[in-house]
Amino acid sequence: MKRIVLALSCVCFLGISGVQAQSILDKAKQAAGTVQSPSLPDAGSILGQLTPALGLTNTQQPKVQSLLTTFLKKKTAILPLQQTNPSAYTSKFGGLKSGLFSKLKTLLTISQYTKLLGLKPKTNDVTNVLSQLFF
Repeated sequence: MKRIVLALSCVCFLGISGVQAQSILDKAKQAAGTVQSPSLPDAGSILGQLTPALGLTNTQQPKVQSLLTTFLKKKTAILPLQQTNPSAYTSKFGGLKSGLFSKLKTLLTISQYTKLLGLKPKTNDVTNVLSQLFF
């Protein structure tokens, strides 16, 4: 009877330590993943800059935010390519960007769209959230 209890105790101990080791491994992988891929701003912060700059109406704001959210999710999915395969990233990002801007062109007025194009930063500045739309 003592041997059975001892054997069960060992099995439980090994099972728990295995789960803890896996948990530590998962945390390490998460930490490594967050270091490698830069974080993108949320659509709300971009919309916060676009609304006053373009004079977006209350009707336009949720539609623009939806487009931005979809765009940023897709961009997040291709970001690893920026390090591993820059030409594939450039190609895919070009398609995403043209899709976003064609949808924005139909949603915004001509003057708003022209102002949007004028907001393009000269370089990819990580402190400027609008850079995420253009670079």
